[in-house]
Amino acid sequence: MSLKVNIAGVEFKNPVIAASGTFGFGEEYKDYIDLNKLGGISSKGLTLRKNPGNPGIRIYETPAGIMNSIGLQNPGVDHFIDNELVFMRKYDTVVIANLGGHSYDDYSIGAAKLDKADIDMIELNISCPNLKEGGMAFGTDPQKAREVISLVRAETKHPLIVKLSPNVTHIGEFAKIAQDCGADAISLVNTFNAMAVDVRKRKFVFNNKTAGLSGPAIKPIALRMTYEVAQAVDIPIIAMGGIMDVEDCLEFMMVGASAIQVGTANFSKLDTMIEIIDNLEKYCADNNISDINDIVGIL
Repeated sequence: MSLKVNIAGVEFKNPVIAASGTFGFGEEYKDYIDLNKLGGISSKGLTLRKNPGNPGIRIYETPAGIMNSIGLQNPGVDHFIDNELVFMRKYDTVVIANLGGHSYDDYSIGAAKLDKADIDMIELNISCPNLKEGGMAFGTDPQKAREVISLVRAETKHPLIVKLSPNVTHIGEFAKIAQDCGADAISLVNTFNAMAVDVRKRKFVFNNKTAGLSGPAIKPIALRMTYEVAQAVDIPIIAMGGIMDVEDCLEFMMVGASAIQVGTANFSKLDTMIEIIDNLEKYCADNNISDINDIVGIL
């Protein structure tokens, strides 16, 4: 019985990956779970230069989820390569560098630096706002998405995953754009744009008014979007969005995902990913499945 999956020529020992922005670079978790058991780790979102992140409240609990306004706090690409990547490479797991940016130059220069680094894949976060053009996210404008994906594709030989924003009308359209521009895989979904109000203070909870919603509340929508993308493209899909247990994982795989990422669940139960991996093995054994890939896209 095998849990191995292959995405764009990169072999994962199992389809369970730590989601970007929820796991740091793995160091905070090393004393609590065996990082070697994970299929992969997607790094904290990186920008070209060090970013202190957003002021004010950054995390806010909601029914069946959380909202975050971290603002891509990170040490910058160069610091990552010289420091955090050295730590990540100590473990037997696929290393994915998640790259964000607020301008075309941020993306292209960051990708060129990562191209020379000892990483396995780049996950391109196109949900960042283009600060030079009014703040609209690259991933919600078809032309901007096409331009930024093509720029990054030209700068790197590493397998390229494009992480899609769910804050669009037709997510399949953006998946097709990513495939046409050279993406080797798609990951989805990023957080949903949401809002919270403090009625006692009579003000918005977040300084930016809106923030990203994640957790179990978004799972049914993320699942539907994953299915839509699977119908639209021919490249592998890595799915995420409220995955809390093995049944959630299996649902996403059955609608077309080759692998999954776990995010919010890591905050509430540290060993969620290890438990999912163990239960995937049990599910395969109980159902006479010799290869986990046999369930991918069966619906």
